Amino acid sequence: MPAHPSPSPRRSVWLLAVLSLLMGFASISTDLYLPAMPAMQAALGASAGAIEFTISGYLIGFSLGQLLWGPIGDRFGRRGPIALGLLLFIAGSAGCALADSAAALVGWRVLQAAGACASVVLARAMVRDLYSGAQAARMMSTLMTVMAIAPLIGPSAGGLMLAVWSWRAIFWALVVVGLLTLAAVWTLPETLPTQRRSDEPLWHSLARYRRLLMQPRLLGYVGVGGFFYGGMYAYVAGTPFAYIDYHHVPAQHYGLLFGAGITGIMATNLLNARFVGRVGGDRLMRAGTAAAALAGVAVALDARTGWGGLAGLVLPLFVFVSAAGFIVANAITGALEGFPAVAGSVSALVGATQYGTGILGSAAVGVLADGTPLPMGLVIAACGIASLLSAALLVRPRPGLAAVPAR
Repeated sequence: MPAHPSPSPRRSVWLLAVLSLLMGFASISTDLYLPAMPAMQAALGASAGAIEFTISGYLIGFSLGQLLWGPIGDRFGRRGPIALGLLLFIAGSAGCALADSAAALVGWRVLQAAGACASVVLARAMVRDLYSGAQAARMMSTLMTVMAIAPLIGPSAGGLMLAVWSWRAIFWALVVVGLLTLAAVWTLPETLPTQRRSDEPLWHSLARYRRLLMQPRLLGYVGVGGFFYGGMYAYVAGTPFAYIDYHHVPAQHYGLLFGAGITGIMATNLLNARFVGRVGGDRLMRAGTAAAALAGVAVALDARTGWGGLAGLVLPLFVFVSAAGFIVANAITGALEGFPAVAGSVSALVGATQYGTGILGSAAVGVLADGTPLPMGLVIAACGIASLLSAALLVRPRPGLAAVPAR
């Protein structure tokens, strides 16, 4: 059962807005400054690779940082650690704005990520504190629909700030966002009351993760979301080359193809929110992984044979990306549902796995690069199949919930 009665409809709207902002910090922190990367390279006298590492370094910090914030949130509650994370985010953003070298920028980005990930991991735990079952899955889907707006408007907003001011203004804008979010967090209730908090020492958290990973059903949910994210980041890393260089799509049209995938995610999240109470989250998740696996195989076949040309690549990629609406929210909700006593740790494990496999998926595309879209297709197909197998073999139908391995 959730720690509190479900909020009133009016309160839920405000809660939705703040949680969406908290969960969107990963996108906000990166999408906003993407158009400014060439200007940053020129201003700092750095190589393109050094500036690109500001993204890799951020993802590494964001992935590993969650493993720390999860147990902290289970022990000390949600609001305080989120506020501390936001202070780190604000400091990291200000440091980025003032950085005078690429190395300093990367270092401040790691601090920024370490703070931002607290918002994401503990916002997911707050959803589990307040909601359960289909209601939790519905709330998670709605959050992800709202979050999907960030990648659509972030680069354009960053480009506008770059045109009017400079790349440093983008990071000062993130400082303002962090301050406003910090103020909003204190309007939310503390969703984890003292009596429900873990009294386990923080240094035992690694052992807790080991115990959690020994739960087959939880491992299934983690695998479903983790492998799918590996394919998603392979898509992010591979499509610019596949579309622009290989299939000669004009660079200015790439955003339209990328944006189509985002609208697909938004649509399936809305469908998931509507039908999850009637159909069930696990069933929708399995359907999503089946669609993703089939679409991944189609992407690989097109990349290998050239069958269908550009359309033969774009259409199955659209299906693969759109499957996120049925996979991600239900995988997160399913993982959290069985382990409410350690929701922060479970949320951290899920998030760290997703971003960790995302790094591996994007890296695999680069390592296997051969001048064709085939490496991207193979990685996406493998990840889609692995996600389907995780859902089919480990997340089996059952009448009850798993026991909580709190100690």
